[in-house]
Amino acid sequence: MSVEAQPIGRAAGAREVGPWPAILAGLLAAVVGSGSSFAIVLQGLIGVGATPGQAESGLLALGTMMGLAAVVLGLKYRMPISIAWSTPGAALLAATGAAEGGFAAAVGAFMIAGALVVLAGLWKPLGRAVLAIPAPLANAMLAGVLLSFCIAPAKAVAEVPMLALPVVIGWVVVMRFARLYAAPAAVVIAALMYALAAMGILPGSAVAPLQGGWAWPQLEWVTPVFSGPAMVSIALPLFLVTMASQNIPGFAVLRANGYEPPSSPLLVGTGISTLIAAPFGGHAINLAAITAAICAGPDAHPDPKRRYIASVTSGGTYVALGILAPFAAGFITASPPILIEAVAGLALLGAFGSSSLAFLNAPKERDAALVTFVTTASGFSIFGIGAAFWGLVAGGAVLMLHRLRGQA
Repeated sequence: MSVEAQPIGRAAGAREVGPWPAILAGLLAAVVGSGSSFAIVLQGLIGVGATPGQAESGLLALGTMMGLAAVVLGLKYRMPISIAWSTPGAALLAATGAAEGGFAAAVGAFMIAGALVVLAGLWKPLGRAVLAIPAPLANAMLAGVLLSFCIAPAKAVAEVPMLALPVVIGWVVVMRFARLYAAPAAVVIAALMYALAAMGILPGSAVAPLQGGWAWPQLEWVTPVFSGPAMVSIALPLFLVTMASQNIPGFAVLRANGYEPPSSPLLVGTGISTLIAAPFGGHAINLAAITAAICAGPDAHPDPKRRYIASVTSGGTYVALGILAPFAAGFITASPPILIEAVAGLALLGAFGSSSLAFLNAPKERDAALVTFVTTASGFSIFGIGAAFWGLVAGGAVLMLHRLRGQA
């Protein structure tokens, strides 16, 4: 990874246009990024023991810090540096469950994961060590984490068909015509189905009413507790998933569009953002991967030098969207859990497909990757340490044995 930002020239044939294409691209990136994954983030935070108020605070802290990071880094380096929360990391949290010590222990793990990202930016051997983890094993771990979510839509249709079937059908229809809007559309339809059920219009679909009225979101401090099991079952897998599925692809998207991003400052910046957000419930902030393509691609602006406006706009929009945290937390809490899992699963199907294809298309590491996948997907826990860690251990052991056998 390059350590210095390099200027990039205007694309051939670029017209003199105003900033509006980049501004609209930034707005789209923020709406798609938050709308497609806020349910996953809240599900993850609640899964590791957060109260609705703490989950609301976490969503607000994440939106604020990743928005500020996008604005600061975009203006400093004049690149479309898109920042996001770790959606795969949130899925990992939901699959891991509450650690010994409750949400305070999870917050301590969030801080350790953020510190490891900072260390990876400052100390190159750690960054190289992360990159040395075979990609098939990392992708298999991610696929194993996502599996339980991706089968949730089918379960939801069986358990609450009046609520879930319209969500799935709407997702399929929108996916056919506008893939980027499919996940946000599923969220909107789920909210509509919830409203109809709450009003008694959908027979046999009773749901809990939203509690309380509208209130401005508030940050809630959680004093971190550092425990060994949480470090191993949450912090380490969260760090690896964030690096492998967010930061590394984020750098790749920028390079694919002709930029040379400064790796060390970006890792340090996102890691520090995580450290600031963690005591308020935020789990991980990193480079964006999917929405980065919206801001860095030619559709954002014909002049590559002006595409940074898109990421700056998306950052400002993320901060503004923080006011929706109370509604989001209330909706997640009041809705049937299987419905929320279904929405999250629809949003994660693409990531599951990509990660599965990646590890299955690696013949030499396929056996080890399959062991990693099934171990992680099992969801078991030993000594309070979750399956994602044991999946990497098991897959790594199999890969090592295969390599030793090949050398014999």
